[in-house]
Amino acid sequence: MERPSDTNPSAPSGLSAKQRRIVGGVALFLALLLAGMIWAVVALLRQPNQTQTIRDIVIIFLAVESWFLGLALILLMVQLARLTALLQNEVRPILDSTNETLGTLKGTTVFLSRNLVRPVIRINSSFSALRRALKMLRSGRSE
Repeated sequence: MERPSDTNPSAPSGLSAKQRRIVGGVALFLALLLAGMIWAVVALLRQPNQTQTIRDIVIIFLAVESWFLGLALILLMVQLARLTALLQNEVRPILDSTNETLGTLKGTTVFLSRNLVRPVIRINSSFSALRRALKMLRSGRSE
């Protein structure tokens, strides 16, 4: 819910004061960036010797950066291969063992249900029926 101080009838649909400040800051930053780039191009065009030196330095930095990125990519691929091996050789057997344990647990539950719980329920229901019959016989009335 917007507060009354955040609304402005001349603002674009639904932008709060905070959002307008953020949009204005981003627009100002982009305008300053564009002005800086234009100033740099003009300055470089006025001094071609210095421009060539800066170009050579930038090319060297880009080459070094490419080398580091290639190294990082190789390390990433090695780590991915290690993770794949870990998943296949260690996690999959754990999952298989867990599935086997769950199967055993299910079998044990079914066995206990058939051989322990059902007979106890039958005996309890028989005792309950016997108790009810004795109670009815004692009171001498049927329900």
